Amino acid sequence: MTVERIKIGVVGLHFGRHVTEEDILGEKGSPYFELAAVCDRIHEKADEWAERFGVKAYYDIDKLIADPEIPVIGLFIGPVGRAKWIRKIIRSGKDVMTTKPFELDPEMALEVLREAEELGRTVHLNSPSPLLAPEMRQISTWIAECGLGQPVACRADVWASYREEPDGTWYDDPDQCPVAPIFRLGIYVISDIVRFFGEPEAVQVTASRVFTKRPTADNAQLNVLFKNGAIASIFASFCVGDQEPYKNVLSMNFENGSVYRNVGPRTEADSEMSVVYVENGEKKVERAQFDGHSGEYQWDALYRAVKGEKLEERMAPEEIAAGGKILRAMRKAELSGKLEKV
Repeated sequence: MTVERIKIGVVGLHFGRHVTEEDILGEKGSPYFELAAVCDRIHEKADEWAERFGVKAYYDIDKLIADPEIPVIGLFIGPVGRAKWIRKIIRSGKDVMTTKPFELDPEMALEVLREAEELGRTVHLNSPSPLLAPEMRQISTWIAECGLGQPVACRADVWASYREEPDGTWYDDPDQCPVAPIFRLGIYVISDIVRFFGEPEAVQVTASRVFTKRPTADNAQLNVLFKNGAIASIFASFCVGDQEPYKNVLSMNFENGSVYRNVGPRTEADSEMSVVYVENGEKKVERAQFDGHSGEYQWDALYRAVKGEKLEERMAPEEIAAGGKILRAMRKAELSGKLEKV
């Protein structure tokens, strides 16, 4: 079935060009959206990519927002103050796809997400995604069907191999990019954990610089205490070169069983899952595999929402803001070296 594609303009061509090439122009986004414009305050960058993609070039986001031919904006600028731009976009009558981390100020994030709902506008991001990814839905199913009970603990790991140099972007600023590996990579697993572990209470941080030339960390661990007593440990690093990057490993323990995602060497599946639980005194093990994973841009869901479909089980603004509260407390913990309240 063919659909009438919607025109989209992309703002921010540092990270946004990757999303444009891999997603909007790729097999996941192109069936639904037509790239119509790019925008960057660096004129040469906007001109270069506009020519490459055969679209309009803008140097001022206000002018792109004013373009009546473009109803959807892909906003891929730094997270500090991003909510203000989203507010301007939704008030202009347009919808938004943006990226993690959503906004450093969780109160501002919650305000703009609630305003979007009041205005009937759509604001989606990749993490937390608006709808549960297949493997996250499987975890939810196992929790219910296997009687796993209350969450107790979680260990999450995500890594890659970067050898970065300072470039004057927000990645170099500890205030805009606190505990950088967690902020840039670990946010995916934070979003996953919050869905199941509830409201966070306090955080503690350990971070170091191993290879990076940036003033921000490249190796870090975040510990999170939840109000229900559960504890999560999240390791994120730019230092591990095992050719197994971005697996978003999870080991989740509940009172009556455990769930595992992508533990051990990568297989052909994007996500390999298992659950261990006890039934009538006997240990049971179930396994599942999925193509795709949490943290992906859900272009089909954005298209359906923009077209007016009410998405069931969509993630609530409060759940999105909960991850932002962890990030803000994380910066305090990075500075103090102490356990900090969320």
